[in-house]
Amino acid sequence: MEIKHKHLSVENKIEELPALTAMLEQLADEWDLNPGLAMNLNLVIEEAITNVVFYAYDDKLPHLIDIDFELDGNELVIVISDDGTPFDPTKKTDPDISLSVDDRQVGGLGIFLIRKIMDKVSYRRENKKNILTLVKTL
Repeated sequence: MEIKHKHLSVENKIEELPALTAMLEQLADEWDLNPGLAMNLNLVIEEAITNVVFYAYDDKLPHLIDIDFELDGNELVIVISDDGTPFDPTKKTDPDISLSVDDRQVGGLGIFLIRKIMDKVSYRRENKKNILTLVKTL
């Protein structure tokens, strides 16, 4: 079985999200991914990229965020890398979702969602880049 690859680079601007969504829709069609899975992947990628755009940079300069997709048999691997401030989202504790919205701490729901949807989430810092690897078994 052949391994399929797709690469996309987006700038650290929230306006890039529609292009990312369009690319994900194309990828879902090409790779024949379940529509529900494709919707969940879109949510995961939007959450991860939004976090990078809003929190990874302390300057107003353009930066590239790289997103690599690999489908190997029944395993889909998504690698998101950026040159922002070091941040390991896997160290973040899950929010207490039993609390009401008013009592809950702000933030952390995106990372929580990513962890719930994906089967494996890992982080490493390499060559001055944050590298977030997301794995979903199909």
